[in-house]
Amino acid sequence: MIGSANRKKSSLWKWIGICLLGIIAFVGFQWKVLFPLHVESFESGDGTQLKFRTNGDQLEVFTDQKWERFFAQGVNLGATLPGHDPGELPITKQNYLDWFAKMAEMGSNVVRIYTILPPEFYEAIVEYNQGHPEKPLYFIQGVWSPEEALIEKRDAYLPEIRDTFKQEITLAVQAVYGKADIPETPGKASGAYRANAGPYLMAWHIGTEWDPQMVDNTDTKHAGIPRFNGSHIRAKEEATAFENWLAEMLDNVAEQERRFGWQHPLTFTNWVTTDPLTHPGEPTFEEDLASVDATHLEPAHWEAGYFASYHVYPYYPDFFRLDETLRTVTNEEGKPDSYKTYLRKLKKHHAGMPIMVTEFGVPSSIGIGHVDRLGRDQGGHNEQEQGEINSSLFREIVSEGYAGAILFAWQDEWFKKTWNTMPFEIPADRRKLWLNVLTNEEMFGVLGMYPGKDGKIVMDGKDDDWNQLPEEEKQRVDAGQAGIKEMWATHDEAYLYVLVRLNEAFDPDKQSFHLGFDTIAGGNRHAPELSGTVLDEGLETLVTLGKDEESDIKIASNYDFHTRLYGYGYGMIPLSEREMKDDSGIFNPWKLAIGLEMTPPDTKFHHPFEDIVVGKLKRGVTDPQSPDYDSLALWQASGNVIELRIPWMLLGFTDPSSLQAMSYGALDRNGFQSETTKGIRMQPWMTDKATGKAIGLEHQGDKYPVSKLPAYVWEPWETVEYQERPKKSYEMMKKAYLDRHSASESGR
Repeated sequence: MIGSANRKKSSLWKWIGICLLGIIAFVGFQWKVLFPLHVESFESGDGTQLKFRTNGDQLEVFTDQKWERFFAQGVNLGATLPGHDPGELPITKQNYLDWFAKMAEMGSNVVRIYTILPPEFYEAIVEYNQGHPEKPLYFIQGVWSPEEALIEKRDAYLPEIRDTFKQEITLAVQAVYGKADIPETPGKASGAYRANAGPYLMAWHIGTEWDPQMVDNTDTKHAGIPRFNGSHIRAKEEATAFENWLAEMLDNVAEQERRFGWQHPLTFTNWVTTDPLTHPGEPTFEEDLASVDATHLEPAHWEAGYFASYHVYPYYPDFFRLDETLRTVTNEEGKPDSYKTYLRKLKKHHAGMPIMVTEFGVPSSIGIGHVDRLGRDQGGHNEQEQGEINSSLFREIVSEGYAGAILFAWQDEWFKKTWNTMPFEIPADRRKLWLNVLTNEEMFGVLGMYPGKDGKIVMDGKDDDWNQLPEEEKQRVDAGQAGIKEMWATHDEAYLYVLVRLNEAFDPDKQSFHLGFDTIAGGNRHAPELSGTVLDEGLETLVTLGKDEESDIKIASNYDFHTRLYGYGYGMIPLSEREMKDDSGIFNPWKLAIGLEMTPPDTKFHHPFEDIVVGKLKRGVTDPQSPDYDSLALWQASGNVIELRIPWMLLGFTDPSSLQAMSYGALDRNGFQSETTKGIRMQPWMTDKATGKAIGLEHQGDKYPVSKLPAYVWEPWETVEYQERPKKSYEMMKKAYLDRHSASESGR
């Protein structure tokens, strides 16, 4: 009994000791977050602290008791993860800590955020930097303006807009300094902000890309408004009404921050559409309608200073490829470069003040939104090409004397939309639940957010990965067709995957492999590719695999929603009555629009309709460990095995997560309609190139019974599985960032 009592006492003391250690650890962590270790700073004449300031046309950081030049290089950070809208704010503190380490490893010294994030972000930035005092990761805090109200009302001076923005500024400053209690509001961050992240702030960056009609209307309606002369930021005599409004908002940021004993550099968001330059080669009036000029504002009694910032991409607006005046500067390859020319002109306009490019980059997507004369298009790049282009753009920004370059973006974001795929994503509110690789905006990240079977299924012409898939995750879909040993299908959030085992080795020089897809009622029941065979149910899409130039996916002409939208809907492309008939027998190339037809007087000059084929199926390997890795590869073959993965939209799906496929119905005022598929039937066959003979379409009766084929079916999904890993472009940006840092260090 005594021994038992002693053991109980011993256990009690152990339990108390463990609790005390836990309490000490918790208190220690909270102390670090609430009261960060000393961050070296400069004390100004009025007693406020400075870590960063502007000096001439550059930024400086106070370190080792002196001011040194600071070039801001880093990434823009989004607010969400696959399966979520941004307003759901699902990113955890551990996500942030992991990402900060990867950002720093890439050579970033800054991460830019667009709005107030949850308390976990600020706790994580403090914790990370406390653990890495020799190489901190600073952040640029954005303050989101009332964008929707500004676009709708087109008057920045309306009290509800002005007051809302000022309230958001107040909350942002309080959140950064750990003195905010933000109540729950749908779509916005909330909670108790207790981490003092102010010592790791680099700059304030207010607003969003300004709507030019809003700017123009504000300037017209409030013309002659008295010049704003704030305590810290003031407008010059030549400032427009909207620029005076911006001066007032920036002055409010300064006044709010000064209460916490700090000063940081100030800037506002701007983009090429509202830049202060003129663009004679731009066809649309709106893209050159309004000007927001950072040189019309200046700091007053704000030692941290003020700088200009722009989002600058090489493919938008259209004047980048149309304006002859932007071909006066050559790049490192000796080619006339509109992007480099533009950077030089913009820098010259802002002479004497720092200017940063706070967004630049291209996506690693199949889909393309806009094109550039030098191939730096908005999409259509694999990860290697993305890295090459982004590195090149970064070097151009550096070489033109800018004060910083912030890459867009850190992570892929599935909820994003692009103008030329938006009409085909139905319902739009489920966009977050699948990865549409035709929507380029979803794939700007250097941290890839890959679909659930990434790595589980690899395009390499081998079937070992398929053999390892659980039986419930795959389905056999062949029907004993001649030449086909067996055919299997599976899927994830981005692709339908198909494995075909042939009876003999596949030789693209001698054979073509075809795979027709029946997703809903309708489609082509005959076509030249069917070699005279007539089907009892039509095909919406048709895959052909052969030599590189032959491999593609096409869409039945009367189902072709690209042609239906821009032909019937907008009248921008000719329509063939024959092609629009049911069972036309014609399969069209799969295209996306990259430029709309525009004509005077709506535009300065005629701009033709432009589109681009996106249905080419690239052969390659999707194993990231392989030296032949190609993130855009969609099929591979080896021996008698063919593997392919087909993006959902190329099969006609508007939302695979709810089994929605595009309808054949006519457009109405709400656009296209979708319908629920009962599954996908797949008809494979081979064509001998020498004889034209089809193998696999043999049948008895008048029509081939597609309707009797096994249908691949799946359950709708409400949650997603995804794989997170750095893209090949991450390594290339790492080299570019570290090379610039090394060159800067050696040049001291």
